[in-house]
Amino acid sequence: MTIQWYPGHMAKAKRQVQEKLNLIDVVIEVVDARIPLSSRNPLVDELIRQKPKLVLINKSDLADPEATKKWVDYFEQDEMTSLIIDAQRGKGMNLIPGKVRELATPLLEKWERKGINPRPLRTLILGIPNVGKSTVINKLANKKIARIGDRPGVTKAQQWIKVGKEMELLDTPGILWPKFEDEQVGFRLALTGAIKEEIFDFQAATVFLLRFLTANYPTLLKNRYQLTELSDDMGDMFDAIGKRRGCLMGGGLVDYDRVAEIVFRDFRQGKFGNISLELPPND
Repeated sequence: MTIQWYPGHMAKAKRQVQEKLNLIDVVIEVVDARIPLSSRNPLVDELIRQKPKLVLINKSDLADPEATKKWVDYFEQDEMTSLIIDAQRGKGMNLIPGKVRELATPLLEKWERKGINPRPLRTLILGIPNVGKSTVINKLANKKIARIGDRPGVTKAQQWIKVGKEMELLDTPGILWPKFEDEQVGFRLALTGAIKEEIFDFQAATVFLLRFLTANYPTLLKNRYQLTELSDDMGDMFDAIGKRRGCLMGGGLVDYDRVAEIVFRDFRQGKFGNISLELPPND
């Protein structure tokens, strides 16, 4: 599944990030805990160069906690500071300002040496669509500032937001890369809502998900659809789930499109349980 997806406002956002970078002290990147690597825009490191960076592993309530711990270790080995959060419920949010100050320590010490009165730390917040960036901002600011939606492309304008007296955030639209060469990355992004539904194949994404669940979370898959056994044949799997969910057409045939939509929505809504769609490389 090769997806090309790069709306004009994303190209504009990339230019604006580059223009504002000299004003920024610390970069915050929000990723989806279910796909921490696939939800990292590979352009980010190139964009922010040597700026200190905090990776927020958001939506931890939906991810496999054991996998999430492995991701924290992975980022640490790669010399990146990360923090597990659930912005929707406020988990871990109170730790963010302290982590930002910690990352800005060299700058704060430099100001002190030069006798410069400290100003609020300027933070750039980045993340691909639908990783929960707007929720993070609203929780940090203690009010509804950024528009929240479960569709990509909701935040389209950059804005500065005050967080207490010590920090300012520059919000940006979610920036996706122009093209996904890796089919699995495309499926993961589709399943977690980073890509608009009109531009990918529901059935293909569902086949990817069912194969992944069969290999990695078989019990959760069986429990969700009351299946006694799983099959490597995806036609058989669609038939079994379709019959359980009443997705039948004339002649007793199973409506595969309806099955795909049900499985897809069940994953999006966390109805299987805590699932991570990728583990750190070489794990």
